[in-house]
Amino acid sequence: MRIFFIYIVASLWIFATIPSQINQFIEQSGISKDDISIYIKEAGRGGKTIALLNSNKMRTPASVIKVLSTYSSVLKLGFDYRWKTNFYTTGNLTHGVLHGDLIVKGFGDPTLNDKSLREIISKIKAKGMDTIKGDIIIDRSYFNVGNKDSSHFDNHPCSAYNAMPDAMMFNERISKVCIEPRKNSVYKKYGDDSYKVINQLQLVNRACRGRYSWVNVKVDKSDTRPTLLLKGQISRYCSKRDVCKVITKPYKTFYYALKNGLEKNGIEVKGTLRLRKVPYYANKFFTYYSKSLEKIISKTTKKSNNLYARHIFLLLGAKVYGAPATLQKSRKAVVKILSSRGALGRGMLKIDNGCGLSRVAKLNATLLVNVLDSAYIHYGQRWMNTLAIAGVDGTIKRRFQGTVAHNRAWMKTGTLKHVKNIAGYVKNRAGKLYTVVILVNSKRAKYHGAKLQNDIIKWLVSGTSSRTSYVKPTFKIKPVSHRNSTPHRKQILHTKPKRVVKHIDTTPINYKKYYIQVGSFGSKPNSKYLHNISSLGLPYRVVFHNRYRVYIGPYRNKAKLHRILQKVRNRLNSEAFINSL
Repeated sequence: MRIFFIYIVASLWIFATIPSQINQFIEQSGISKDDISIYIKEAGRGGKTIALLNSNKMRTPASVIKVLSTYSSVLKLGFDYRWKTNFYTTGNLTHGVLHGDLIVKGFGDPTLNDKSLREIISKIKAKGMDTIKGDIIIDRSYFNVGNKDSSHFDNHPCSAYNAMPDAMMFNERISKVCIEPRKNSVYKKYGDDSYKVINQLQLVNRACRGRYSWVNVKVDKSDTRPTLLLKGQISRYCSKRDVCKVITKPYKTFYYALKNGLEKNGIEVKGTLRLRKVPYYANKFFTYYSKSLEKIISKTTKKSNNLYARHIFLLLGAKVYGAPATLQKSRKAVVKILSSRGALGRGMLKIDNGCGLSRVAKLNATLLVNVLDSAYIHYGQRWMNTLAIAGVDGTIKRRFQGTVAHNRAWMKTGTLKHVKNIAGYVKNRAGKLYTVVILVNSKRAKYHGAKLQNDIIKWLVSGTSSRTSYVKPTFKIKPVSHRNSTPHRKQILHTKPKRVVKHIDTTPINYKKYYIQVGSFGSKPNSKYLHNISSLGLPYRVVFHNRYRVYIGPYRNKAKLHRILQKVRNRLNSEAFINSL
């Protein structure tokens, strides 16, 4: 798989700043600081930085990367954009008989479902059609993403979150089988003949709990027509159970649902299903429109819907670079849209599929803060409300229910194994709004990472942070070739110890040579911090000019300097940078 890489590197003129209370939360979590990235600042441009830790370190984003796709879609298309599904006919419609085909072209509407079908069938019936002599043709060429049903990200390939996109999506690719033990009944919800169900369930006179409260489900796709196998014992006293799995193709499910719906409404279909592009001679019949993009991205972020995010991501690729949509086009499109608005700013980004169900996607806290600040500046509360609201809805409804953060945080969460991330906005009791990014990539992330994030967010809301003064960062953007800034470990030089300058130097530094700045402090750096530098065998200088700045160097060889820089970032400060003024 080809993954699109974007590197945007900046020189950060500040050493990591972490308030003592957050330090305490980190210590209590037992998570190494190396596994945590934090960037908290007052929302908007030029806002004061409250906390900064490993903000340029690349992390697995999980679902927080959905923020990039959804914000890009708003910038490109607007909140009121609606997906369309076009219907065409060939031949003539005379006396209620269509002497030709009914053609459906999908453009990737991820919300198309059985409820939508009622409106579609109503429109067809309103046209006076009662017989279709030809076929139902489906054009799914708007997306070029292959034919996989599942991403197979984990050991649950038939679960809804693993569903793959399709231009002719229907019911989010989910097939539903209903089990009613009290009626001894098993049936398909949508009458979909593209798969079959084998019922081997045994009803037992047991209480509906434990092993008797659910069924064993197996999906077999070895044949052209997949099979859903139901096995095990279930209590005859259980209420209705719905088995929802990724089993078959969404365009097939749509075809059978459409055909069955038409026939129930007195419209006979003589032909069958065919896949092909809309022919040039087809006549436009009507267009079905989805709900607004605002509602769709709200469900995408609040519920962390992977399929919706994939469809939004692919739509952007088609809109920017033309159909058919591909992953490569979409990766480029998101970067192009965000860059054109200055939303990426400083940061590093690797985009995969736009939904976060990936181990190769990477970003850092700096980039995510830039995107969130841009979204807030452009759309304010309207954008914030598309995110999950603490204690109110989405993925943080229960997480912050009954806490001080209730209705005071608008966040996107991201969870994978060993990944627990959260990003968005927090408003304290005094009304101050903060942009907040907390990324935890650790084996302890699931529970301890979540508690750490909760503690920090509640601390922000309480207003404690506003009573403490922290260093405000000043940025100097300086693009650096990633080939030079990220050398292979074997290239890192281990320099011999040189004379260590242990006094504070108030004279101007010689900028004809190159230095690495590793710290900037309001007070004199302590001896332990300086000892850590000298223990690596690196020469340093502490220069005072309004602030205490710590420089490693000097060096004349710039190639050598980049190798030393990597060593410094690995061992001392991930945000160290080259000072070549």
